[in-house]
Amino acid sequence: MSRSSATAVLIAASVLALSACAKKAAPPQAQPPAEVGVVAMHAQTLPLTRDLVGRLSAFRSSDVRARVAGVLVKRVYREGSDVKEGDLMFEIDPAPLKAALNASEATLAQAQATYTNNHIAAQRARELVPKGFVSKADVDNAEAAERTAAAAVKQAQANVESAKINLGYASVRAPISGRAGKQQVTEGALVGQSDATLLTTIDQIDPIYVNFTLSVTDLEDMRRANASGRATLSATDKAEIRLSLPNGTEYGEKGTLDFSDTTVDPATGAVGLRGQIPNGDHGLLPGMYVTIRATLGEQHEVFKVPQAALQRDATGPYVLIVGGDGNVARKDVVTDAARNGDWIVTSGVAAGDQVIVSGIQRVKAGQAAKGTPWQPAAPTSQPGASATQGAATTTAPVPAAPTPNGPASTAPKPASKDNDKASGTPNKH
Repeated sequence: MSRSSATAVLIAASVLALSACAKKAAPPQAQPPAEVGVVAMHAQTLPLTRDLVGRLSAFRSSDVRARVAGVLVKRVYREGSDVKEGDLMFEIDPAPLKAALNASEATLAQAQATYTNNHIAAQRARELVPKGFVSKADVDNAEAAERTAAAAVKQAQANVESAKINLGYASVRAPISGRAGKQQVTEGALVGQSDATLLTTIDQIDPIYVNFTLSVTDLEDMRRANASGRATLSATDKAEIRLSLPNGTEYGEKGTLDFSDTTVDPATGAVGLRGQIPNGDHGLLPGMYVTIRATLGEQHEVFKVPQAALQRDATGPYVLIVGGDGNVARKDVVTDAARNGDWIVTSGVAAGDQVIVSGIQRVKAGQAAKGTPWQPAAPTSQPGASATQGAATTTAPVPAAPTPNGPASTAPKPASKDNDKASGTPNKH
């Protein structure tokens, strides 16, 4: 065979071999779409709530002051106790006030006597005028003295009434019902000398006020939502207030919003609000800081999105959804607040959207994905029960498996004195 023929045969064989290899090599298979957990969105009507921080204040607060000058001789009430309106709380030395009352009564008696004398003289002059025994001028003077004496009687009567009032002020009584505070002045001190000395304070704390603020921006957003029909705001006396105490526990009673200020604080840019809460057990005290959940109305056509589904980047919050074409898409959203593990989304998603909750790290926008219904994780068992079960598992005896060529292999067992005696082997410690 010639050289050229051998070369042609070799080339043909190479082509056949390459063709066979090409037939044997299977084309690479496409990766299946990633499986993700999704939640279908449903428009809902939910409470319009705000979590705020507020401070408690007394429903009514009154200063108990000395209204007359004198020496404080006795404290009648018990500090920190509840008092009723009109209860006696302090006693101021009444002796000087009684003396002043006696002097006023004496002055009144003198004025009444003077009036009686002047009245008789004027009456006599009026009787003698027709007979010509007295002049007209004498009658005028007698009547003027009578009127002056009558005015003096009225002034003396007013002085007596004032002295009685001052004597009554020597017994300092509670102006309102409530809880009395600490005594500010001790017995033996001179009070009311130049001003009304503060003796104590009384706070009425059932019900009790809670004062808080709401930013004017948030308030305007709610008003716009109410005007557009996306929300319905409650009336002032219908908005519900609930409190969480400083230790995190929720207060059992609920209250209502009873006041909204008409001006904005220029220092904070917020509007002052006030709620009223029942406080029958007096567990809430003025000055406490509390967390407030105010239900101010209802939101319409909003969506609950699990917190795990909401993502954030430089542009803001967003979610990933599995579209109708099976591909992942991004949707920017507007959130309102977080409630019980969900975000309240007011815009950005639509009813029926399949929002990705689990498997977000395996997909990105534009990729194909397979959505399956997402279920929240089941609650974990209690640590104490797990530890007990683990201890029982580790201490349970393990049976030995028999072997075909000899006695069964035994698992390690704790040494005991009875076993040592039976085998004749001493127990080594």
